[in-house]
Amino acid sequence: MRIDVKGRNLAVSDELRDHVAKRFRKVERQVSELASLELELFEERNPRVADCYIAEATLHVKGTTLRARGASPDVVRSINLAGDELARQVKRHRDRRRKRRESRAAAAQPPSPEPAPTSGQAVLDGEVVLEGGEVVLKAEVIPDSEGPANRQSAAS
Repeated sequence: MRIDVKGRNLAVSDELRDHVAKRFRKVERQVSELASLELELFEERNPRVADCYIAEATLHVKGTTLRARGASPDVVRSINLAGDELARQVKRHRDRRRKRRESRAAAAQPPSPEPAPTSGQAVLDGEVVLEGGEVVLKAEVIPDSEGPANRQSAAS
């Protein structure tokens, strides 16, 4: 993953770049090598704004752009907040893609045939249909405890 750190009203030192690389390592492991991260650090010079250091992270991954923002009185804390938020978004994005891929794969595979019931199991209801749409055989649920012998004694 390529990381670009930009500073606005703020000098970006090598220590800060190292901290950014360390903090976003978790995100880096979850995305492809082709992803790019742009982190913009800036300082609001308004004395009324308590959270004057702001970190905005923009991650460009295949087909999607994820954004996170962190603000606090400390620049390192702002980077940490943005990194945590971006890590949550990347995890959610990966989970959604994985679910989509698994559901498509499951829909493409034909269903596996059900095994025939053995003794001690109930017969399940179902229909056998020919290609013309004509129903040939219908079945109903017969619990094992109510076999043919038990039905005759119950009817008498």
